Amino acid sequence: MERRMVKFYSKENNKLAMHAAQGHFATSNSHINYYIDVTSIKTRVREAKEAASILSARVNLMSYVDTIVCMDGTEVIGAFLAELLEQRKVLSTNTHETLYVVEPELNNSNQIIFRDNMRDKIAGKHILLLLDTTTTGETVRRSVEAIRYYGGIVEKVVSLFSTVQEMNGMPIDTIFTAEDIPGYQAYGPQECPFCKKGMPIEAMVNGFGYSKL
Repeated sequence: MERRMVKFYSKENNKLAMHAAQGHFATSNSHINYYIDVTSIKTRVREAKEAASILSARVNLMSYVDTIVCMDGTEVIGAFLAELLEQRKVLSTNTHETLYVVEPELNNSNQIIFRDNMRDKIAGKHILLLLDTTTTGETVRRSVEAIRYYGGIVEKVVSLFSTVQEMNGMPIDTIFTAEDIPGYQAYGPQECPFCKKGMPIEAMVNGFGYSKL
């Protein structure tokens, strides 16, 4: 897979690039013709800083942000993003005048949960939700529902890559879009043209990587 990877650079910052490989892949909610890999952005300090810089500029200075909820291993970016928001004096209601950076847990039923010791970082807090890749918006929907269930107030949703601009009225601000990858397509499992032609799925993919079938 790695040999087929092609770099696609951000239009806003030529130091930042995502990788993609063409093929027939399946996520938990859709089939896609490109596997999107943003691992380097999430794990390399320099690239994580560049991504955080772009995303921090998307946050209105008049918005409140108390907690950044990081999905799918985006905590490094989240930490840099929190630091930049503090430097920009983004409003916060936290007593200690610093932001929280947290990651939820998935239980055995794949539900998003926050343990009791983490709930005070969510309940009554103004939340910035950070994701890596968004293809159908289902993860956004589930994440927003979970945060609201625990009493959080979702102020903004940002993603490294997204094919959707909003989910249930919640705008999704992103660095990369489907337009950055020529010919990118996502299909419902029942509408997938590759499956209709009998082409096997090459790998199951999610925000953490891929597993070949």
